[in-house]
Amino acid sequence: MLIMKGSPVNICRMNEGGTLYIVATPIGNLEDISLRAIRILRDVDLIAAEDTRHTKKLLNHYDIHTQLTSYFEHNKETKGVFLIDKLKEGRKIALVSDAGTPGISDPGYELIKSAVEAGITVVPIPGASAVIAALSVSGFASDRFAFEGFLPSREKARRNKLESLRKEPRTIVFYESPQRLVSTLQDIHDTVGDRNIVVTRELTKVFEETLRGRVSDVLKLLGEQGVKGEIVIVLEGFSGTEFKGSIPDELESALESGLSMKEAIEAVAGGLGVSKSGVYKEGLKLKKSTF
Repeated sequence: MLIMKGSPVNICRMNEGGTLYIVATPIGNLEDISLRAIRILRDVDLIAAEDTRHTKKLLNHYDIHTQLTSYFEHNKETKGVFLIDKLKEGRKIALVSDAGTPGISDPGYELIKSAVEAGITVVPIPGASAVIAALSVSGFASDRFAFEGFLPSREKARRNKLESLRKEPRTIVFYESPQRLVSTLQDIHDTVGDRNIVVTRELTKVFEETLRGRVSDVLKLLGEQGVKGEIVIVLEGFSGTEFKGSIPDELESALESGLSMKEAIEAVAGGLGVSKSGVYKEGLKLKKSTF
């Protein structure tokens, strides 16, 4: 191995025996688990679960009888020490979350960090992830994307966060609670603009639903109705000029600024990230209404 002079290198030498497996579990449909994950959950000495009652349902479904212990936000410090000690003794432990891949918006990453620092072997057992599942059906660019987890619960902090992402060119993925969905969408509309958005609910479950359109369109679809289930929001990235209104409003504004119809159509299409043909149709309507 060639090491450049002056470059700091940290080589992690693994302990023999102890292994921490990061096991992805289904986000809804119990069939969305790999054969390897089932084998690992059967073979390890201990399973550290975010909610042992929830994980027990999965284990019962696959006739797995491995011992369970809890590891979650409120016991992560004391239980983290316990788990690291067991790993140092040579035990094999599987870390699972309630759903999806551990370490994504949950305290699992802290245990993983501690294991890495202790020189313990950490092995990923890949599988379901709500982030990737939602992104894969969004139809937005996925070669580069930004995952922001949950937005702040307080309106001011949430709007400040969204404002900081206003010119982010990558597709952005958020988690959100059903109780805050409508207010969050309104904040997105008011801060980053009336962009294309995809809102997924209850992915892989019986009542799976995907809503698509402009932020304003999705808000109209939701109305004041309450929603239930786990929510993932996928927002199209910033594509140019800042536009916050509807196509007709922005087109009219562009024309009033002195642009020709052709220039206005190109500007609005680029700013809103829509096809020129769609804007052209709105332009024809606007032209007819002025005569």
